[in-house]
Amino acid sequence: MPKQIRKLTNRKLKRKVPKGIVHIQATFNNTIITVTNKTGEVICWSSAGACGFKGARKGTPFAAKTAAEMAARYSLDYGMREARVMVKGPGAGRETAIRGLYEAGLTMTLVRDITATPHNGCRSPKKRRI
Repeated sequence: MPKQIRKLTNRKLKRKVPKGIVHIQATFNNTIITVTNKTGEVICWSSAGACGFKGARKGTPFAAKTAAEMAARYSLDYGMREARVMVKGPGAGRETAIRGLYEAGLTMTLVRDITATPHNGCRSPKKRRI
């Protein structure tokens, strides 16, 4: 029994990181915030769905801000103060998620858009007819 307790405390001590990377994936239906350390190991995450939003409300800017604040609070518990922010996707919650991180107390050293753009790859789907 004491060996298991020792392993858990060692793992927690390793995860104290002052700097990290925040990945924001903003789709039209949801916004997912993942906080990693510099090597890419996930420290914590949050999403609009995990914050209690359902259906079409998950894709709103307010839901994205709430998810970002929750992820930032979790990361502050692990000792994170500085973060690089990588934003991906065309969703409505891109800028408001960044604002939520700032208001929760994270210092941002870099904000980068890493949205994938095709270089004439696969044919895109046909237009929606409503």
